[in-house]
Amino acid sequence: MNKEWSDTNKKIQILLNKKETFELAITTITELRNDLFNEIQLYRKKLSQEDYSLAPFIKSKGYENKTVAYSIYHIFRIEDIVCNILIGKKRDILNKNGYDKKLGITVIKTGNELSLSDVVDESKRMNIDELYNYISDVYKETDIFLKKLKYEDLKVRFDNQDIMRLNKENVVSEDESAAWLINYWCKKDIKGLLKMPFTRHWIMHIEASNRIIGKMKIK
Repeated sequence: MNKEWSDTNKKIQILLNKKETFELAITTITELRNDLFNEIQLYRKKLSQEDYSLAPFIKSKGYENKTVAYSIYHIFRIEDIVCNILIGKKRDILNKNGYDKKLGITVIKTGNELSLSDVVDESKRMNIDELYNYISDVYKETDIFLKKLKYEDLKVRFDNQDIMRLNKENVVSEDESAAWLINYWCKKDIKGLLKMPFTRHWIMHIEASNRIIGKMKIK
């Protein structure tokens, strides 16, 4: 893991523990997310449409066993679901802003259920310009949420009604490779979700994307 990103993430977890350091924690989260978002933006200068759908780590069991397009989509689709549907109890950006059509893909859930061949096929279909529009919209919406957050909100938890609500929205596949996600999110409080998916989840998949790009020997 990138040491700077990892150290910042560890610092955030400590800062979130005390009310006195909560505001600094949120500032540090938004700064880390800004750095990571800029990293994703740099891909546009490096990669062609075809590059976004390449999967050079076919035999790997790690997060790099995907494509760059999938990794970006996956980060923000999960964040869209968690921030807007689960926490915000409102429509997700993907459906509200029409990205379910604009992206050009057939799978608009989290993508955990996809085989590598499916990931590659979906990545080839994906409209990369619209992907970047989508992630920008999600990023901005989450940024608003983070800046409104209060220390007392960190202890907010979720219940069976929230689980039922997410299931009804049909945003997570019933396949066993994905279905666990809803219970995973709903067992966390807001503080836990700030780590996964709002910070550490980004780091994991951006680092995987960087390994993919490195394997392609793109500078």
